[in-house]
Amino acid sequence: MQRRHFSMGLLASAGASLLASPAFAQGQPALREGRDFVRLSRPAPVDAPAGQIEVLEFFAYSCIHCYNFEPLFEDWKKGIRSDVVARRVPVAFSEAFVPMQRLYYALEGMGQLDALHRKVFQAIHEDKQRLTTPDAIVSWVGKQGIDTQKFTEFFNSFAVAGRIRRAVQLQDAYQVEGTPALGIAGRFYVSGQGPRTLVVANALIDEVRRG
Repeated sequence: MQRRHFSMGLLASAGASLLASPAFAQGQPALREGRDFVRLSRPAPVDAPAGQIEVLEFFAYSCIHCYNFEPLFEDWKKGIRSDVVARRVPVAFSEAFVPMQRLYYALEGMGQLDALHRKVFQAIHEDKQRLTTPDAIVSWVGKQGIDTQKFTEFFNSFAVAGRIRRAVQLQDAYQVEGTPALGIAGRFYVSGQGPRTLVVANALIDEVRRG
């Protein structure tokens, strides 16, 4: 899902640089700045503790590419080292996205993400349900066996509103242009939806480890 073309002002320098990485051994090409990733000219906020490398997946439930990328990202998360903290950030390119942001953070607050995150994608992209309004979302959640009154309290809570404000702040700081995309350590932005995206992420994580 593209919002607009990349702003080349994101680049820390006009010239593309090569980033040598063990992840691109055995004949694979090195990463090229401006093609494979963008180095942020201004660091983005990071919520991970000191000594941890934060990786953010910017996504939207309505994005078919995010749906296809989800199992890849989930499998990748299972293999990351203990110094990496990976989490998702639902984007809002317009007000129409906000109910889906609230859905994500309400499920998170209730401890239901593991059970229902993938099912939300399936409901939208396989079952063709339009989970874009509070009423539609609450109705769907109720069919999943969730207490709708409790869910509605989370959905409309100040805590969820605060998480949404933070999500928008991070989205803007990384200047997210489309989904899915990754933000790495407040320093790098990677767009894409296939296995190579995660190879690039691994190489950039190694770069962060090297300082």
